[in-house]
Amino acid sequence: MFRFFLVSIVFVALNFMASAQSVKYDAYLFVYFTGNDAGEEAIRYAISRDGFTYKALNNNKPVIASDAIAASGGVRDPHVLRSHDGKSFYMTVTDLKTSTMGWSNQALVLLKSNDLIHWSSAKLNIPKLYPEFKDVNRVWAPQTIYDPQNQKYIVYFSMRTQQEPDKLYYAYVNDTFTAFISAPKPLFNHPANAACIDPDIVYDPKTKLYHLFFKDAGKSDGIKQATSQTLTGDYTWIDKRVELTDEKVEGSGIFPLNDGKTWLLMYDVYMKGGYEFIETTDLVNFRPTTKKVNMNFKPRHGSVLPITRQEYSKLFNQYYRLSDVFLSAQSTRIKTNNIVCNDSLKLVSLPVKPGTDLAALDPAFVSTEPDVKIYPAGKADFSKGPVEYTIATSGRKTKYKVDARVAGNPVLDGYYADPDILYSFNKKKFYIYPTSDGFHGWSGTYFKVFSSDDLTEWKDEGVILDLKKDVPWGSRNAWAPTAIERVVNGKYSYFFYFTAAQKIGVATADNPTGPFRDSGKPLIDFKPTGITNGQEIDPMVFADPLTKKYYLYWGNGYLAAAELNDDMISIKRETLTVMTPDETFREGTYVFVRKGIYYFLWSEDDTRSPNYKVRYATASSPMGPLKIEKDNIVVRKNIAAEIHGTGHNSVINVPGTDEWYLVYHRFSHPKGIDMGRSAGFHREVCIDVMKFDEQGKIIEVIPTLKGIAR
Repeated sequence: MFRFFLVSIVFVALNFMASAQSVKYDAYLFVYFTGNDAGEEAIRYAISRDGFTYKALNNNKPVIASDAIAASGGVRDPHVLRSHDGKSFYMTVTDLKTSTMGWSNQALVLLKSNDLIHWSSAKLNIPKLYPEFKDVNRVWAPQTIYDPQNQKYIVYFSMRTQQEPDKLYYAYVNDTFTAFISAPKPLFNHPANAACIDPDIVYDPKTKLYHLFFKDAGKSDGIKQATSQTLTGDYTWIDKRVELTDEKVEGSGIFPLNDGKTWLLMYDVYMKGGYEFIETTDLVNFRPTTKKVNMNFKPRHGSVLPITRQEYSKLFNQYYRLSDVFLSAQSTRIKTNNIVCNDSLKLVSLPVKPGTDLAALDPAFVSTEPDVKIYPAGKADFSKGPVEYTIATSGRKTKYKVDARVAGNPVLDGYYADPDILYSFNKKKFYIYPTSDGFHGWSGTYFKVFSSDDLTEWKDEGVILDLKKDVPWGSRNAWAPTAIERVVNGKYSYFFYFTAAQKIGVATADNPTGPFRDSGKPLIDFKPTGITNGQEIDPMVFADPLTKKYYLYWGNGYLAAAELNDDMISIKRETLTVMTPDETFREGTYVFVRKGIYYFLWSEDDTRSPNYKVRYATASSPMGPLKIEKDNIVVRKNIAAEIHGTGHNSVINVPGTDEWYLVYHRFSHPKGIDMGRSAGFHREVCIDVMKFDEQGKIIEVIPTLKGIAR
């Protein structure tokens, strides 16, 4: 009987492979969600020709409304499977909306489709259906696989009861894929009784083994695997991490490349907000991929399905936004991250760098889709107004009017935040020291610096401090730096204060571009007396031109200040003062002096909020007391210009003048406002003019797209 069972499995698997080969798969569908915030827990699609480069469909917006299929209104961890006969598709998702439910849930959703576009669905609440699981408080990451022995599909997933560790379960599904046939049964339990989540099973006909991949959530925080000769039988534990990274990972998914030789294993490097792919030919030994993985979106825990050219074309025609071709502009003069496309009006705006010749600009649009053409090609004259472009596909031609406008903001290419600006009297240049952004949950681990002669053209000077290599006491969360230039013993020296692991450190260098050397220990790793909440982050160093003393300010939830010792790497503890302005204070203090008035600026609200803004107070000394003006807004969102999340600033005065500029970050434009709270770590650095009235009050800065472009 057992011999017959094995022969049956091999026959079905080989027959399916033969069928798959007769149906040529030459593309891939990636199904994913994007995050934990409102609107992000929903099913999204991306497509790829080669399995490595993926493009989001439907403008990276959901293809299925979560509230239409899920009891919670949110879905996560989508897994898609083609039926064994090739006639339909199955999808399973976690029914969970973390913004309202936290990490506890009790249900999953089953979906079925004949075309990957139209889906029927069924909600399964485990405790309600099966009283023996009445204490279940987590039902996560369901997936589907065909059982050739029973000729039925099973859904397998992780489940937790009360405070027991998560374990893996499975259940057979009825023929309509709308319900379980019976109560879930145990599939796999960690040998050390630790938590297991995010299971993924594939069958290898060469070795006749099922490979179960999962996250060892209670032990190593990595991906492990177990193997078995039967789908639901005893799995042999392999105590070896599969992933090729030291980062925390989850949501592994393995799929075959269409070459018939290679498998790709992908996993969600969730603290960095990106996926990593590795490859194997035997499902045991893994190596880095031979090609670089590229995505124009930030996915979370998903799955990939090989698809046919016809299926690719159907999805493309259903969900592809034609104006995405304009996002392919290759010209280095165009700020491609900030291109604005209005499909309803067929208008496109190309933001270009200051100094661009608008009369002879070649956007260099490149269509990666063979069925999509765009013309005219080459240089065009944008100086007289919009230029008409035509996109041709599938016998259709669509015309767009494309204009090009000089945009000074953002001033740095890419995602950066919390900018601190310094003018070097030594180098006669300006320098911006920002947080490196674009990492999920603010998980960046390095600092860069940018230089400029004129505040408009900025050069990337590279990494100046890498926490993982240079800071043994704090290897994570590189946030909100500040720097200062000082002459010490006749030589210019540079002191760089930074946040690492929610502590404040200091590093030194002989050049504003580093390399900086960490002092070897935190400068601030304690709360001031009487402070019980908040974080020790967001340092700001200030040189008082009147007293010639140096001060350090810091704090999230509170504002603390202390005078620095002459060594610049320690504080005078006896001077430590808590000087929180009022209830609007959140973080991001910045201090400067103008005409004898000391200005204290801070950020209000959450950096993930569109309403993040800057307020200020004044004082007659670096340590207060603070005077808060009635109308004390420095900068806030500009709804008309679709600029949001403006905050955490610094200020620069052009030496020898009364010219002042506000340097701040905002949500990425135009995409940020649609990212939900993820916009709070997809930020851009901007500069706008700052002015004062006759009484020395700051006139509210209106954030602009143009910036200070000259």
